[in-house]
Amino acid sequence: MTKAAELANLIGNINAGSPLGNRNLVHNGAMLVHQKGGTITLSGLTPHLDRFTAYKSNGGTQTVEQSTDGPEGFKNSLKVTNTGADSSVSSVDRVAIIHRCEGQHISHLEWGTANAKTCTLSFYVKSSITGTHGGAFGNGSDNRAYPFTYTISSADTWERKIITVEGDTSGTWAINNTRSLQICWGLGVGSTFSGTADAWESADRNSATGATTDFLTTANATWYLTGVQLEIGQNATAFEHEPFERTLAKCQRYYQIMGYNIQDYPPTSGYTDCHVTFLTQMRATPSATITQATLYNISGTTGVHELSVNSCRLENQTSGNNVRTRQSGGSVALAAEI
Repeated sequence: MTKAAELANLIGNINAGSPLGNRNLVHNGAMLVHQKGGTITLSGLTPHLDRFTAYKSNGGTQTVEQSTDGPEGFKNSLKVTNTGADSSVSSVDRVAIIHRCEGQHISHLEWGTANAKTCTLSFYVKSSITGTHGGAFGNGSDNRAYPFTYTISSADTWERKIITVEGDTSGTWAINNTRSLQICWGLGVGSTFSGTADAWESADRNSATGATTDFLTTANATWYLTGVQLEIGQNATAFEHEPFERTLAKCQRYYQIMGYNIQDYPPTSGYTDCHVTFLTQMRATPSATITQATLYNISGTTGVHELSVNSCRLENQTSGNNVRTRQSGGSVALAAEI
């Protein structure tokens, strides 16, 4: 698309109600933030790169990682590798990469009403498997879906895809802090979770009928994704790049890692603790996983107490009293994923 055409599309989308800035409803669409780090093996519902998750239920094995391979203008992408082939994809097998939107962030789309707005999804994709691939839009209740297809024309080549979807005038679409609109990219989905492309239906879908399942049956097949953008209007505009720190702050509403240190003279109770204020208010009260700090002069375990959307208290129970205690370099991972 030429620059003139991109400008014309942008003006058209602004006239349709899409703002010039903050128009992308997808967080971390350029795959810049990966707080968990490393390569993650999929199992059931598996969060990986920030704000992206996967659902895996099949006989093969798949991994997800942050890649430095990207099309022009992008330094990162999400990479999926089929590390162990599934010899036969059954009707209920599926692997899908998913982005889930919180209801408060898409309420202005007015889906589920007569005023439902048309939206356009655009993304860059690269795969070793050519042919017809599939995906689906869906709601948080998993009972409304709009399957779609896209074609990968050349193996191992970055291509941009554009999908326009008319807003759903039926169904239930959350407008609070729970799961609402979700976008799925199917990497091999059996018939049970595939539906007719380009039509809304009352079902749980991750892909479209006729989409290839060759990714799952091909050992070491790869699939990359970046530049994901969902915006109001019938046209796709150029990807909205934003400062890294703004993307990170959006992601920390759902997952963040906080460091902590504890130092005290425990009295007769034998406890030391510290208060941790989160980097940003989280979507909901999070779960917490502690990587315990290096312990000096004590032995004991650290627990999490008084969790809220804004803070928590970390408490270490020691084996001795009236002895200086110190912990250094601990961290607590806080998750409020959708």
